[in-house]
Amino acid sequence: MFEYIEKISALIKHISTTQKENIEKAAEWISDVIVDDHIIHAFGSGHSHIIGMELFTRAGGLANVNAVLDDLVLATSGARRGGEIERISGLADILWEKYKISSSDIMIIISNSGRNAMPIEMALRAKKEGLKVIAVTSLTQSQSYPSRHQSGKKLYEIADLVLDNEVPSGDGLMEIEGKLIGPGSSIAGMLLVNTITTEAIKLASARGAKLPVYHSQNIDGFSNEELYLKYEDRIKHL
Repeated sequence: MFEYIEKISALIKHISTTQKENIEKAAEWISDVIVDDHIIHAFGSGHSHIIGMELFTRAGGLANVNAVLDDLVLATSGARRGGEIERISGLADILWEKYKISSSDIMIIISNSGRNAMPIEMALRAKKEGLKVIAVTSLTQSQSYPSRHQSGKKLYEIADLVLDNEVPSGDGLMEIEGKLIGPGSSIAGMLLVNTITTEAIKLASARGAKLPVYHSQNIDGFSNEELYLKYEDRIKHL
């Protein structure tokens, strides 16, 4: 067995035990959004945006998902630039205004460290607007270092519900020559968001909801056009 696979397998098993209650609660909240035909907004900067992307226009995933995709949160315009931008206050409000976000929606914010200004201010704005906020973060990492926001708060202290990815400080699950390697936060984050959404879909189905689920575009005989048309006025990047 490869060491990284062993470490990831152990992490997944650990998450399934420690996060069970919060996963169930998050699934309940997401199922309400599905039943009531509202939107799930996913936000993350740097590598954390990959976890939000996992939920967006995904075969087998929910169609009522809006991922915040902008040069401000992506590394496509430069990794160092992106790292600096997520520490700057005031940008979350600029991003917010570019999207159609209702108080009846829900916001999932992903930040492994939970200490940078942009995800913290996105959470503060969402709370101000009346949305429930689910954080996906590493409590070990977040509690190890001070906030980079003027409030002194970190993401987990603002969110209504916290899903701990259980990744150690520094993200790496392995060590060689004094260096941490084998990051775990992306796989752990994807595991968490896919688990809460699949459980939410099951709950919504039991309540008789019409499920807005995408089919693979590479399987003949299916079309997602009806879902695209349904949500294109509420989801920016369709």
